[in-house]
Amino acid sequence: MTSLLEIVVSILLVLGAVVMLIGSVGLAKLPDFFTRLHAPTKASTLGVGCILIASMVYFSFELGRVNLKEILITMFLLITAPIAAHMLAKAGLHYKVKLKDYTHKQHLTNKAYLHQNPNDE
Repeated sequence: MTSLLEIVVSILLVLGAVVMLIGSVGLAKLPDFFTRLHAPTKASTLGVGCILIASMVYFSFELGRVNLKEILITMFLLITAPIAAHMLAKAGLHYKVKLKDYTHKQHLTNKAYLHQNPNDE
């Protein structure tokens, strides 16, 4: 393996790990449900994507052929992560999860509550 390939794979692995760490810290530190939801979904998509690209690059040069397993995993992740985040957000709106007092644009959740249940006006 050439040193350039090792550098590229190392950078992708470290970048993926750092993004996942930032998402984990965001999950622990952000104040309410909806802001906590944002951090791990974005971090998992980008962080795991970087790690999978590093794996794809490494095994493509190591085996001498393109490995399709990582592409399938990436496609599955890119499809399921936003859908899961959307379903969790809809569940939070349905159960009327309370926001912190200093969360910006709280009036949008009130509109979403009324849009979901127009009889509650």
